[in-house]
Amino acid sequence: MLNNDFVSKVFLGFVSLFSNFISALSGGGAGLIQLPALLFFGLPFSKALATHKVASVALGFGASVPHFRKNSLQIKYVFLILISGIPGVLLGAYTSSILPNKFSTTLLGVLTLFLSFYSIKQKKLGSSYQKIPINNLRIIIGSFGLFIIGFLNGYLSSGTGLFVTIWMITIFDLSFSMAVAYTLIFVGIFWNGIGALALGLSGNIMWSYIPVLLLGSLLGGYFGAYFSIIKGSKFIKVVFELVSFCVGISLLIKAFL
Repeated sequence: MLNNDFVSKVFLGFVSLFSNFISALSGGGAGLIQLPALLFFGLPFSKALATHKVASVALGFGASVPHFRKNSLQIKYVFLILISGIPGVLLGAYTSSILPNKFSTTLLGVLTLFLSFYSIKQKKLGSSYQKIPINNLRIIIGSFGLFIIGFLNGYLSSGTGLFVTIWMITIFDLSFSMAVAYTLIFVGIFWNGIGALALGLSGNIMWSYIPVLLLGSLLGGYFGAYFSIIKGSKFIKVVFELVSFCVGISLLIKAFL
């Protein structure tokens, strides 16, 4: 850990700003940079994870401002993400305390790499702006997938925002920019908020780092979301592919170290 506490907090602030800016562009992946940074400062993994989880909630609040101003969110998708995903998050948080996660981390890494290659191969993925009707079959499939992703979010706590983004695109034919908006706001605030609460009850949060991480998350989320709206889905798709590839590699390294 660095001796100069002020310098370390300033550095963490910049790390938080950058990682959450990238996450707001791609729909996930802030933990790829922010979590290792906390480990670098000497925190044990449990404390680093809990601290990162609390700070990541601010990403959702920061990103919500530009997207709410655009006023393009639909309540039906909001309810689907919350009602389907939150039970999965709670079950995953409970399961994480009784099951080893090396296998799941490896599996998540492989699947995240698959997301990157899948998006690269599907040239027109996430380029649609149609509002397709939601029938019962789509609701069932969409809900089941969000429950599983929510479980992974509560269980492993990293990388799952990318899955929500690609799931919303695949099942409901949303554009990348719209799917990222739903992920950042409702996964970021509600799913991560529940995970942060569960981890916070265990007393593992490093509260002295929280203010600077929250500030970085809020600013990074706001400017990343604002930039994503300006640049559009094609640009976001490229960022998503890069981030998901890096997150996949990072998870595999984590699993085998």
